[in-house]
Amino acid sequence: MTTVLLVEDSLTEMQVLTLYLKQAGITVLTAKSVEEAQLKLQLQTPDLVMLDVILPGQSGFELCRELKTNANTKGIPVVICSTKGTEADKLWGTMLGADAYIPKPVNQQHLVQTIQQLTSGFQQWSGRII
Repeated sequence: MTTVLLVEDSLTEMQVLTLYLKQAGITVLTAKSVEEAQLKLQLQTPDLVMLDVILPGQSGFELCRELKTNANTKGIPVVICSTKGTEADKLWGTMLGADAYIPKPVNQQHLVQTIQQLTSGFQQWSGRII
């Protein structure tokens, strides 16, 4: 089963996104800040991390960069999900290593398809004996 770490400080958005993911059979871990996400990542490695950009303290962009430059987490797909949906924001997310950028309000079908595409490759890769 796929597990997603959802980093979102808006309770309403967190509830909506969690519902969308759970309806697709995805296990959801939640964090309201980068600091909380970092603690959860020390305890469990999710199949994918979904980040809002605007978070208290450190931004989702900063966490994305950290995840993609850390040897232990660089293979985890990162999806940025934000109201900051300009082309410049999307380009910045891509430059920092995001695997996908989904603007809010989120289309449930697009969200689930994106996560399934990113995690199926991850699960196939992580299941291989090297």
